[in-house]
Amino acid sequence: MAELDGVKVAFLATNGFEDAELTSPWQALSEAGAALTLVSPEQGSITGEHGHTQRVDAAPADVQAAEFDALVLPGGVVNADHLRIDQPSVAFTRAFFEQHKPVGAICHAPWILIEAGVVDGRRLTSYASLKTDLRNAGADWVDEEVVVDQGLVTSRTPDDLPAFDAKVVEEIGEGRHAGQTV
Repeated sequence: MAELDGVKVAFLATNGFEDAELTSPWQALSEAGAALTLVSPEQGSITGEHGHTQRVDAAPADVQAAEFDALVLPGGVVNADHLRIDQPSVAFTRAFFEQHKPVGAICHAPWILIEAGVVDGRRLTSYASLKTDLRNAGADWVDEEVVVDQGLVTSRTPDDLPAFDAKVVEEIGEGRHAGQTV
């Protein structure tokens, strides 16, 4: 039995995601036994910055965080920028924090966390260009490979994926975190 058998994880992404930031955690979680669902405001399939195509399973307006045990947010400038202005995506993301569920966000993905109003007082990292945005939203931004704060796992770039993937699997395996909240 894999360590995450029976665990349901949503990935939230749209066109322009950083390919490796979706495929690497997807593979790690799949190998750990998790059931994965790609949630996107786009229908059919989405395409990453480097051409990886992934089938979309559901729209954020058609699913609820209560259906899942955790959320993973891949990066990519275009992906993150489009998701942060999509209100169903922002509401879907915020609900994971309200329900104290683990969330992994890498690279530019923390932009949606700002829109969801969940970074104030939280310690996290991201792609360096988001540092000021995150600090202005009340986050304690640090330049580290991977940062874990009460079920919130963040990393900077695809170079950090081995550490990110390992911590995402670990935190999801731990389940809900009381400090993972808005």
